[in-house]
Amino acid sequence: MTARKHAALPKARVLVEALPWLTRHHGKTVVIKFGGNAMVDDELKAAFAQDVVFLRHAGLKPVVVHGGGPQISAQLDRHGLVSEFKAGLRVTTPEAMDVVRMVLAGQVQRELVGLLNQHGPLAVGLTGEDAHTITAIKHYPQIDGELVDIGRVGEITAIDTGAIEALLEDGRIPVVSSIARAADDGHIYNVNADTAAAALAAALGAETLMVLTDVEGLYEDWPNSDDVISRLTATELEKLLPDLSSGMVPKMQGCLHAVRNGVHTARVIDGRVQHSILLEIFTDEGIGTMVVPDDVPGADDVPGALVAAVAVDTTGTAGTGGATANAGGAA
Repeated sequence: MTARKHAALPKARVLVEALPWLTRHHGKTVVIKFGGNAMVDDELKAAFAQDVVFLRHAGLKPVVVHGGGPQISAQLDRHGLVSEFKAGLRVTTPEAMDVVRMVLAGQVQRELVGLLNQHGPLAVGLTGEDAHTITAIKHYPQIDGELVDIGRVGEITAIDTGAIEALLEDGRIPVVSSIARAADDGHIYNVNADTAAAALAAALGAETLMVLTDVEGLYEDWPNSDDVISRLTATELEKLLPDLSSGMVPKMQGCLHAVRNGVHTARVIDGRVQHSILLEIFTDEGIGTMVVPDDVPGADDVPGALVAAVAVDTTGTAGTGGATANAGGAA
């Protein structure tokens, strides 16, 4: 009996450590951007689904937003279509947009909804097209001072949270594909998933935006050091933006948008670590990088090490002071 009690004690300690964070986050909305290795590795996908369902049963309201960079690139290749990126965004022809839509709504979302629903009738998939959840106009990035046409890539103009809020009220887990319909020309647009997650987090008044990445966080002085910056204010992040490579800019701008529009924290966490979401929210240490609004006085009310919305999807390296993270664009 004594041996059994001692064996169970570490589990009890873990639960006790989680208690203040459970109390703090109970009833709060958490928007999670799903991507990187967590999206293509079977064990990481399963662990991600377990984490999200755990959040739901712990009293939080998770909303998942996903792109699908690797899957889209693979499918474009099968169709003989070239994957090209400009200003960190995928050049999306009308033919490529058909593939993007098919992969995001018909493949990636279906698989993720299925993984979540192994644990109960919880997840409901939708795209930004549904119920006008995300509305966009054609986006023209600026490259070397010139506006460039990169096809069916959208810039978000409006968010309607009605459908998502109804699902959350019903105890469901919305899973949102980063596709939008335009109000002006009726076209369907590919929207950067990091940007979409940030916009939804702000519109929902979320407690936290979490972005799963393929790096530990934002490195302070890479490659000279692998120390991760644990905390940045919005102003500190804004000062770094001009030095970021193009693939990183949409991610960091999304993070900045979130914390300047009511989201309490935007966190970048390593999606290569199983159960990284639970480690980040429910432990004293935290495992990533966190961006906070300028008016947050200190880090005493947030778990350990965190910051930013550096993140995920497709190809390349980017950073500041050598900070690296997977670059990506519209999925």
